[in-house]
Amino acid sequence: MKINVEVECTPEEARRAMGLPDLAPVHERYIAMMVDAIDKQGSPEAFQKMLQSWAPMSEAGMGFWRALFDPSKFDTGSKTEK
Repeated sequence: MKINVEVECTPEEARRAMGLPDLAPVHERYIAMMVDAIDKQGSPEAFQKMLQSWAPMSEAGMGFWRALFDPSKFDTGSKTEK
């Protein structure tokens, strides 16, 4: 026997129905702290140093993200066929 149940609800209603906590206040505080930290930083280097201290594995974590988004690593499709 197979039973399908479809429920239409908003993400907020689904969160409450599953008993998950409301993280909106935490998110708002995090965003406020990030904006405050960005406003207080004087240079891009200081901002990068702050992010490195927050990143997992510090410099190794930043290197991973830098390599992931490095445009020179992407294949442009300019290879010639033989």
